[in-house]
Amino acid sequence: MSVVGRVVCGLESGGVSRRNEVLGVNDRIRTTVHGHGRLSVDIASLTDDADLYDAGMTSHSSVNVMLALEGEFDVEFPERMLRREVFQSIQAIGAAIRELTDHRP
Repeated sequence: MSVVGRVVCGLESGGVSRRNEVLGVNDRIRTTVHGHGRLSVDIASLTDDADLYDAGMTSHSSVNVMLALEGEFDVEFPERMLRREVFQSIQAIGAAIRELTDHRP
C-alpha cells in the first residue's frame, strides 16, 4: 500500500496511528537513500533492518544521504550521531530521525 493509502486508512480509522507515521518516515527515508545512497541493489528489495553498507553505500554516499535527510526532515544531525551505525539501515536512520523530531513543539 502506498504512503497515501496508509494515510487515508489511518484517517478513516479516526486518525493517523503511530505505526502509519513510522511507515511514512521510513518511506521518505527509502526515497532519500534511493536518490543519494548509490546502492548496488534495488532499495525496494531491502528490509528496514538490512545493512545499507553491505548493499553498496559508501562513506561518501552516506554523507550525501545525511545531507539529503537533513533537508527532507528539516533536522540537523548532531556530532554524536555522525556514526556509521546511525546510517547503517532504514530502521537505524528512522530511530535517529524520530529522536530528532519527537521533541519539536
